[in-house]
Amino acid sequence: MKVACLIPARLQSTRLAQKLLQALHNLNVVQTTYSNVLATQLFSEVIVITDSQEIADSILDINGKVLMSNKMHETGTDRIAEFAHTIDADIFINVQADEPFTNKEILEKLIAEFVNTQTQVASLMHVITDASQINNTSCVKVICDVNNNAILFSRNPIPYNRDGLENILYYKHIGIYAFTKNALMQFAALPQAKIELAEQLENLRFIYNNISVKMIETNYTPIGIDTLDDLEKARKLFL
Repeated sequence: MKVACLIPARLQSTRLAQKLLQALHNLNVVQTTYSNVLATQLFSEVIVITDSQEIADSILDINGKVLMSNKMHETGTDRIAEFAHTIDADIFINVQADEPFTNKEILEKLIAEFVNTQTQVASLMHVITDASQINNTSCVKVICDVNNNAILFSRNPIPYNRDGLENILYYKHIGIYAFTKNALMQFAALPQAKIELAEQLENLRFIYNNISVKMIETNYTPIGIDTLDDLEKARKLFL
């Protein structure tokens, strides 16, 4: 089973200008993400997919692989799907370019889900232990059925604890995805669903179209970089 990792990378960001080119240590954010994924040695290919020449040059500066995409893609998954049919792989992992601390253990967990199963799409979640995150709309929540297939993703608290019951668990969705080639191509061929547009969550396109998303629980808590504060915290980890 061949597995490729594709890293969609868009230059513009709303809360931290050109965050992927911001320095972390001796490398910038996107270079660090690429280098850490490559170092896992789990993949037949690791490629950054971008519409930015600056990001492309940044990856080429560390002898990385990059492909230039069409500028019109609505989501990162649509962006990587543009090239899926050209890449010799059975499974594709989508790692966010702004999560430079993505580790080998969670990537192995995702890949293992496709061994001798009928899984088409898989992603990750962890229990929310910080109560302030439950109502934080930047923290995407997920609820699952008895087989750990996602029922719904939302920025709002789900489930809604109407009667204030104790011991209700809330799960945060970690935005790393794994797809079969067929599922990835199917996703890109589908129009954006209204619930996807309303929540601005691309994973809802799968749910709306009755494509199962297997959720894998982990203790991993990613350090994504969305703000200047996130960037400063990440820099301190390299000191």
